[in-house]
Amino acid sequence: MPARKIRVLIVDDSATVRQTLADVLASDPQIEVLGVASDPFVAARRIRDEIPDVITLDVEMPRMDGITFLRKLMAQHPIPVVMCSSLTEAGSETLIQALEAGAVDIILKPKIGVAEHLAESRIRICDAVKAAAGARIQGRRSAPPVVAAHAAVREPEKKLSADAMLPPPSGRAMARTTETIVCIGASTGGTESLREVLEALPSAAPGIVIVQHMPERFTTSFARRLDSLCQVDVKEAEDGDAVLRGRVLIAPGNLHTMIERSGANYRVSVKAGPLVSRHRPSVDVLFRSAARSAGSNAIGVIMTGMGDDGARGLNEMKQAGARTIAQDEATSVVFGMPKEAIALGCVDRVVALSQIAPEILRAAAAR
Repeated sequence: MPARKIRVLIVDDSATVRQTLADVLASDPQIEVLGVASDPFVAARRIRDEIPDVITLDVEMPRMDGITFLRKLMAQHPIPVVMCSSLTEAGSETLIQALEAGAVDIILKPKIGVAEHLAESRIRICDAVKAAAGARIQGRRSAPPVVAAHAAVREPEKKLSADAMLPPPSGRAMARTTETIVCIGASTGGTESLREVLEALPSAAPGIVIVQHMPERFTTSFARRLDSLCQVDVKEAEDGDAVLRGRVLIAPGNLHTMIERSGANYRVSVKAGPLVSRHRPSVDVLFRSAARSAGSNAIGVIMTGMGDDGARGLNEMKQAGARTIAQDEATSVVFGMPKEAIALGCVDRVVALSQIAPEILRAAAAR
């Protein structure tokens, strides 16, 4: 018997956006648009009649803003929420607050009339909704529909591997040096999970590079927010940035980030490119670059997220001599990416979220 479709309620004050999102979501055979609402009051009445599996929620709306509605919803009747926003710097700051308030993910409103962008938006939006449907939400009263990890979605091209950005590792990277670098990949549920990990690290922690699936500009606000909370320095990665002890670099949204060796040290290369494993930035690209350039000097960590981005790259890191860590199922918002890596047999340690930071430090000290 086929799994029940994921029922989505679209909440946005723009009739054009509501229609575009409805068309995008309806194009996926696993998703059903339950209804649309022009503001939170209309949405609340609709929810009383029928509870959706996922809500897509605009931020700026009349009568009540999206953040206020989100907080009320999480307190009274938790439902997975994907925030939908325009690409603005001010909006990105607000969306970080939404993630802290319990939103599962962020999507950008699709650009109407731009064929390539709309095709990529369809992938991102449908995947975000599917991941949200399977997310663990505190206080949620009903089980989500079953969602295939590799559900079919109309794609602009075939699913590309890290080969689209750089060749596979060939032999071992340089011998062990005095410095360790850490590469972390996360997706759905990763923003708050990464905050917990980074807040637990001391100022002298090994240099870290992170890919968190997130739209462009939002990674700037995300990095700034983490920097205000953590002992380590956190910034959005820029091309040529050095990977240094006590520094965390967040891959910019919509750009791939790779590790490059510079003598006995490391820096990042930030480049445009196609979607890899359905994402840009891609964890597979980051992990493969670490396997090529750092080898046994690296530690790979794969965290909560839907799909399989990062699993193959973590396997390449393992084969190159890196230590590897995965978040366990119990503490993952979506146990997709870690599960795929564990299935490949490339994970040294499977640990709870609270143990990832101590495990990173132990692995670095054991070198």
